[in-house]
Amino acid sequence: MIKNMLAELKNLAALPEDAPMGLTGEFYTSQAFFEWECANILAKGWYCLGREDEITRSGDYFTTTVLGEPLVVIRNKAGEINVLSNVCRHRGMPVAQGMGNAKRLICSYHAWTYDHDGVLLRAARMENAGFDPKNCALPRITSEIWNGFIYANLSENPPSLASQLGDLADMLAPYEPENFRIIHRESEVWQVNWKCLVENFMEGYHLSVVHPKTLHEYTPTGLSRKGPSAAAFTSYFANYPDSATPRGMGGAGLGKEQRQRSSLFSIFPCQVASQAATLLVSLSLMPIAVNQVEVSWTMSTFGNDLDDDTLASRIALWQEVNREDREKLEAMQVALSSRYATSGPLAAADYEGTVRDFQTWMATQAAAI
Repeated sequence: MIKNMLAELKNLAALPEDAPMGLTGEFYTSQAFFEWECANILAKGWYCLGREDEITRSGDYFTTTVLGEPLVVIRNKAGEINVLSNVCRHRGMPVAQGMGNAKRLICSYHAWTYDHDGVLLRAARMENAGFDPKNCALPRITSEIWNGFIYANLSENPPSLASQLGDLADMLAPYEPENFRIIHRESEVWQVNWKCLVENFMEGYHLSVVHPKTLHEYTPTGLSRKGPSAAAFTSYFANYPDSATPRGMGGAGLGKEQRQRSSLFSIFPCQVASQAATLLVSLSLMPIAVNQVEVSWTMSTFGNDLDDDTLASRIALWQEVNREDREKLEAMQVALSSRYATSGPLAAADYEGTVRDFQTWMATQAAAI
């Protein structure tokens, strides 16, 4: 079964640019394929865990889970951010819960105590000859900071993320994303395959249909335009009509065209984001099951361009947009199990070219195994 699906994926990615087709339903509903992609594709990916300014002081931390692996993200005394295993080296208890500030990471089971770099500092009554605290540090996960986001990769010696995102970094640089400050974080579990959400966020074809009151006025489908793409990412521009009310100035280096659009991008496999002049919204997708994904999203703003009431209204707007998308995707997830959920034609590049980019990435990852 997996062999046939991989052959189908390869064939879809090889179709002519002007005749793209979507994936069949089993790619989103097959438990066997989900287990295969977790082991062979997702396990090698870079995952966005949050924003750097969520943990500004020494000892600030938050916890998360990537592909079932519990992690704690913490800033050390030198000001560096570490991503550590959130599993005590004694009997496997988490060493941190939720988010907060801690002088030490102390296991709540037997009080083994670690510093912010994961070094074991104290293990009461451990007097056995075979015990060596130097061998009991919390494993450190490979991590990078890019544009103010914190990323982690569970694999050993992965290629640098930043080295794969040069064109995207150039596209976003005028917005000064590293200077945005976080104002909201929210997390919920959607009953949908993770790929459905990536594809949905990254195409403008549905904007005017699914979001007639929330997004159509500012980002109508007809003004969507394909953006840069490369092996590790894809993008498109959701342009605003000339009649749209200005939404803040943002960075000094932005041109009129950049202020009049939202630049949406996906860093494969599981981050999708919308960068505008004064707002940056990012969704981090953590696959849980073939039909279940945890969606953690943050909103950040540039400087003080927007007052508190405006920011509150933007948060409420995105909550409603996410609700609209979730309703559609959860209904589609059920229908994708149908025998009639066959491969359908995709729209032109400006509307669904990003979906094809995602397919191509999947096929490339599969071919490299």
